Amino acid sequence: MNDESSSSSSSSSSSSRLVEDFEEELDEEVDSEEGKNQSGRGSPTPSLSGFASLRAVIRIKQKYQAIKKRRQEMALRLGAPGALTGAPGRTSPKIFTFDPLTPTSFSAFPPVPQKKKRKRKRRVMFPNGGPCKSVPKQERSRATYCLYLLFAIVFLQVYNAIENLDDHVLRYDLDGLEKTLRREVFGQQGAVEGLLSHFKDYLSTYVHNKPLVVSVHGPSGVGKSHLGRLLAGHFRSVVGDTLVLQYYVLHHCPQEAEAIQCARNLSAIISEMVEKAEEEEKIPLFIFDEAEHMHVEILDVLLKLVASKQSNEYLNAIYLFLSNLGHTHITKHMLQNSSSISMAMTASGRHSNLVKELTPILRNKLEKHHPLWTEADIIPLGLLEKDHVMECFLEEITREGFYPDHSNIERLAGEIEYYPIVGGHQYSQTGCKQVVAKVNML
Repeated sequence: MNDESSSSSSSSSSSSRLVEDFEEELDEEVDSEEGKNQSGRGSPTPSLSGFASLRAVIRIKQKYQAIKKRRQEMALRLGAPGALTGAPGRTSPKIFTFDPLTPTSFSAFPPVPQKKKRKRKRRVMFPNGGPCKSVPKQERSRATYCLYLLFAIVFLQVYNAIENLDDHVLRYDLDGLEKTLRREVFGQQGAVEGLLSHFKDYLSTYVHNKPLVVSVHGPSGVGKSHLGRLLAGHFRSVVGDTLVLQYYVLHHCPQEAEAIQCARNLSAIISEMVEKAEEEEKIPLFIFDEAEHMHVEILDVLLKLVASKQSNEYLNAIYLFLSNLGHTHITKHMLQNSSSISMAMTASGRHSNLVKELTPILRNKLEKHHPLWTEADIIPLGLLEKDHVMECFLEEITREGFYPDHSNIERLAGEIEYYPIVGGHQYSQTGCKQVVAKVNML
């Protein structure tokens, strides 16, 4: 420690001596130059003396700057406390080596602060007017909100329309009608399904371009009149007695001479019922039983009423015609094709085949009878088998209050006339026509 302190004191003393020597040398030079200038002032040639004094001042200034520079370098090397801090120092050339740097090598220089690493931003910003290298953000158009609003309105309208359709169908209680027809109409399940399908499609809305015209055809005793009575009773319970008309031709207009007056009366009755139904926003039902006996004048009036060129109130109505027109074709077709009918086929399947094959034949015959049937949907009723006749007896015996004895029912059903058995099917010639009369004889 003593050695280090002594060496530092000797270095500081030597540096101070050098500085003093430089100052003395500088003073001497300045004094000599001033003496020369004073001696030169008394000379008779002032121009030469002025020139010499100018050269002396320049030389003194250059020497002074060189001395001052050397003093700054010496102060930086020796670490003198009075050294100038802002002066640049002379550095010796350094040789690149792989030797590790020691802390003493950086003792003369202040520590350089390390810059903090900035987090890179996800989005690169570019100056205005420069090339845009990022994907531009697509702005949502205001028309999108209008489109969403339109979708919502359409959805509400459709939903409201569906609700209205359901409410309109519920008013007529078609589910209850279906249960009644399936329970009380025997052997005609396919025809019942077809008829209910027409009713559901038509009654699901109140606005139509034509009235519903359905024509039911079949042989005697297959349940045409019974079907008409069931429909009339159901619609009277849902729309009222005043909006249901059962028209029996042989009862309301038995004489052909009165056909014109009957047609006028019928047209007035239908117009009155249609206007009342329009006020109550309901659909009336007109049932014409025994339509094969209807006069031409009545058929002409009905054709004008069911035509699609009528006013709006006449378009909201249901016309049901019940007749045995074409019964020979139905009977012949079922007897000839019974062997091809599978026992495992459902009632709707058998009826669909019957409609598909018989509809063109029946329509051709009915259109020749009167053009009214060009506006009608034709539903044929097939022949009843022995099992169906036994169901009719069971229903009538139960209604009359008799004990439903199976042997007695089978005996009564055996008294009915049947066609020869074809393909395992035994069809009745009169259907359930004689059931009521035989039960009354018990």
